[in-house]
Formats: sequence, structure tokens, C-alpha cells
Amino acid sequence: MTRSPSTPLPPPKERRRLREATALTQDQLATRVGVTRQTVRAWESGRTTPRGRKREVYAKLLKTLAEQEAAQRAKPTPQPEPEPAAQPEPKPKPESESVMPKPEPVALTPAQAFDALYEFSAPALVRQTFLLTGRREAARESVERAFQAAWEQWPEVARDRDPVGWVRATAYEYALSPWQRFRPRHRHPEPPPADPGDRTLLNTLLRLPPRHRRTLVLYDGVGLGLPETAAETEASTPAAANRLLRARVTVADRLPALADPQVLHRRLAELASAERLWSAKPPAVRLVGERRARFWTRAAIAFTVALIGTTALTVRTAPTHYEPPVSRGEAVRGVPPRVAPGSLSDEELELRQKLRDQLQAGPERLTPGLE
Repeated sequence: MTRSPSTPLPPPKERRRLREATALTQDQLATRVGVTRQTVRAWESGRTTPRGRKREVYAKLLKTLAEQEAAQRAKPTPQPEPEPAAQPEPKPKPESESVMPKPEPVALTPAQAFDALYEFSAPALVRQTFLLTGRREAARESVERAFQAAWEQWPEVARDRDPVGWVRATAYEYALSPWQRFRPRHRHPEPPPADPGDRTLLNTLLRLPPRHRRTLVLYDGVGLGLPETAAETEASTPAAANRLLRARVTVADRLPALADPQVLHRRLAELASAERLWSAKPPAVRLVGERRARFWTRAAIAFTVALIGTTALTVRTAPTHYEPPVSRGEAVRGVPPRVAPGSLSDEELELRQKLRDQLQAGPERLTPGLE
């Protein structure tokens, strides 16, 4: 028995967009499908996937919503018809002028595309990074370093599906690097926010572990979905959900008024917007990035040349065979002096004669022979 393939569904983001485009709430959509609001929310976030009959009903409903959206877009906007006026008949134009070519879209240069991306996303990224570090200068520097890395790899970043996400992930990695604590600037604390509520919220965020803090900022601050948050933090979806829940519990224990995710999202946005954060101009960022790239390129070339020269000198001057080292002479102590042989005594002479006689006449004398 062959099993029929499951009904295809659009991605989670498209499901939510179709619902919002047709002005449907999650409760209304859940009623039409026959499930709960929490189930619809899980489908739209990508945590779960509908199966069986619910999947078919959900797919048909999404298809209907897509058709309704397409019909609304295709419907022309009624405009008042202008009153007819007597106009002279137009003169016939030559064939070369009858069809005017449409102007082609102007393609942006790499520098213009980079500047547009920077001006669009840099201010928001600086505010988001401030929530991670609690330091204004560190947030600005992290975002600028991320954009400099993006400019060095611009062909790859320009083709990425989410260039802002690429830069954001790089900025967060730089801001949360453990090496930041060894910098002299890190030893001098910056003035806290003026508002007591903002100061308490920022201190609560900074007490969270870096991974939990980053997950909370991405999900409740930036507004990413759970799968996108998990992908950007390089974790599985269950792990990201666990970090998010733990971070929310910690914040709610310190600030009970922020137990609602909607209130927490609003407070994070207010905290990030209340600070006066600035960022450099796009040409300055590109210039600094190019200078740093040239410096490291020249340093790598100089190191390679020095390594080649050292290797050649070593090969030139190294011996071709092993020569054992000559040990240095030292005086040996504790050995008795060597005595020169002298004349034998009478007893020694008698003993020698006795031994000779016995060896010559006795039967025990052994004579060497060939076997």
C-alpha cells in the first residue's frame, strides 16, 4: 500500500504573513481550522508542523488566503474619469519614434550598496548591541567592526539572503567575545542610564549568561522567530526555546511587571531608544576597513618573506652530515696510581715453578685441538 505524500505548506513566516495580510487573528484562524490559538502560534513559529487532516485543512485555508491577497492586489483602484476635451489629432510619428524604450534601472556600485545597507541597519544594530554589552562605545565599535568585515567579504554578504542578519551575528560575536574583558576600556565603567527603571532592566540583562541574553534580545528585542533565533545563535530550536524561557523567568523574578512578553518587548525597545548612540559615516567605516585589510595583508606578506629567507639561510648554512661533539677533558680522581712491575719474591718464584711443573706433568692439562 503506497502512502500519499503530505500536503505542501508554505514556510512559517509566509503562514503568518498570509494571516496578517487578510486581517485574521490567531483565534479566528484557529476556529476555522479547529485547533487552539497556541497550536496556530506554534505552526507559525516553526516549532511544530500540522499533520493528517489538520494539515490538509490548514493548507487549503492558506491557499484561500493567498488567492484573496492576490485578488486584492490585482484589483485596480477606481479613479475618476477625466472629462473629454477637444484635442487635435496627433500627427503620425515615424516608426523609429513610435515606441520609446523604457529606461533601464540604475545598478548600484558595491560602495553604494554597502552605504545603503549601513545607513538602513547600523543605528538599530548599535541599539541592539547596547542591550548585550551595556556599553555605548563597545556597541558602536562592535557594529563598525562587523560592517568592516562585511565590506571585506562584500561579494558573499551581498548575495546572502539576509545581509542584516550576517552583520548582526558578526557584531554580537565581537561584542560578547571573552577577550573584551582584557581591554583597558573594559576596566572603566560607563555611566548607567538616567532612568531608574532602565537602569534596573539593564542590570538584569547583564546578569544573564551571554547565550541567554543574546537569545532574549533576538527573540523579544529584535522580534525574530524561534527557528531564526536558533540558527543565529548556532543552537537547536529546543535549546533556544529553553534559553529563552530561562531568561524570561530570570527577568520576571527581578521585574514582575515584565512577565508579559509584549511588555518586555516594549521595554527593551524603550531602553535601546532612550540612549544617545551614534555611528560613524559609511565612507569612514569603509576607509578604516580597507586600511586594516591592507595592513594585515602587508604584515602577512612580510612574515612570509621573512620565513622564506630564514628557511633559505638555514638550508644554506646547515651541515650536511653529523659530527659528534668532542667532549672536554676532565681529571679523574679516586683511581689508585698504576705501579710498575718489579722483581718477584722467593715465594712467588716458588709458586710459579710449582704451577709450571704440575701443568706440564699432570694428566689434566688441556691442549687445544680442532673438532
